[in-house]
Amino acid sequence: MSITDSTIVNPAKSINVDLGERSYPIHIGSGQILQADISQYVQGKKALIVSNETIAPLYLQSILDQLQDKQVDQVILKDGEQYKNLDNLNLIFTQLIEKHHDRKTTLIALGGGVVGDMTGYAAASYQRGVPFIQIPTTLLSQVDSSVGGKTAVNHALGKNMIGAFYQPQAVIIDTDTLATLPQREFCAGMAEVIKYGLISDEDFFHWLEANVDALLARDPQALATAIERSCLNKAKVVSADETEQGIRAILNLGHTFGHAIETFQQYTGLLHGEAVAVGMVMAAELSVLSGALKPEDVERTKGLINAFSLPVAPPQDMHADDFMALMVRDKKVLDGQLRLILLERIGSATVTADFRLQWLEATLAKACSA
Repeated sequence: MSITDSTIVNPAKSINVDLGERSYPIHIGSGQILQADISQYVQGKKALIVSNETIAPLYLQSILDQLQDKQVDQVILKDGEQYKNLDNLNLIFTQLIEKHHDRKTTLIALGGGVVGDMTGYAAASYQRGVPFIQIPTTLLSQVDSSVGGKTAVNHALGKNMIGAFYQPQAVIIDTDTLATLPQREFCAGMAEVIKYGLISDEDFFHWLEANVDALLARDPQALATAIERSCLNKAKVVSADETEQGIRAILNLGHTFGHAIETFQQYTGLLHGEAVAVGMVMAAELSVLSGALKPEDVERTKGLINAFSLPVAPPQDMHADDFMALMVRDKKVLDGQLRLILLERIGSATVTADFRLQWLEATLAKACSA
């Protein structure tokens, strides 16, 4: 699919994540919460909806209305990354057990990435695995965390260190939910959208540069195009490498640096997308030092990130030593070697442990002095 300014996107688009018997659809379009027939993915007689205090008042009743023939229970969590932990995960397990949910129950994640990650991990763990559905309501969760089956909770010592690969039955993306999304969270989601252009889709990166104003105005066609293209890119990578043994790691561009920032701030400072935006700039700077990326491509990357009011430097109280101490705990450390995702050019990324320590030190020093 070649993107141009005149690209027309079907308002009700379906994409298949091809994983054999674990394949599932991603439905994208306006009004999908009402139109996607959620009941078809709830095979048993019971369901548990997990949402948060922000989203539940807006969309929960629409789900309940479609499942009137089921026993439907609910867990409403507090809203925020700082609540993505084992204590709050246990609230989901407690409700499942108290309400006598069995192996045929279906969990439904209604919310952003925190709700989706926690619900998915609960589904992977409860009675050794029950079905679940993703209904993401933030841009970041629609283009990234709801697709691909990564589920997890955070630990004080590291982000997403406790989790599982576990695929949903379906992902239902209602673009109308973005109308109520605060601007800061919308822009944070754009960081993950930009990521797809950087790692594997140069044409998409060009399109994003040309459509900043339309996206900031939340033009429905521009948003649908951005979401669809992001999901297509992610579905392609996940289908090739479900459990991140190889190429899937490129989806983590900027995340090693970004996760260090989030952990340093104990998940109460920069939003995930904001931290990833900083991390992508740092990865691009390191890519220049490695000789792979042109300096002008770093400036283009910064320019697009800046266009969405996203940060390009770490918090002022964070130092190079803080990064190093936290990055050695990253999930991409194998056999004591830190692997990073670097850019070869805009539209092409690679996973490598073959970089000089002095390049990393120089990148951290430059970022922390910005």
